[in-house]
Amino acid sequence: MIMQSIRTLLLTVAGIAFTLMAFVFTASLGLALAGIVSVLMIGSAISARLSPKPVRARANRDAPRPAREPRIWNDGRGTIIDL
Repeated sequence: MIMQSIRTLLLTVAGIAFTLMAFVFTASLGLALAGIVSVLMIGSAISARLSPKPVRARANRDAPRPAREPRIWNDGRGTIIDL
């Protein structure tokens, strides 16, 4: 009877210890993954901030257009007329 209770106590302690070790291992993996994701997000934010912003080209329809001479040249394969 005493041997049965000692065996039960040891198995219970071993189960609790195994459960705690599994919890610590899982928590450390979660923290490592969170750290990697945060470093990648910070790097992406810094990279986006340092990249130049695109400049939108818009035609200014209110400004008068200067009269421009058409450009005409021959490139050896034919005559090109740029109006």
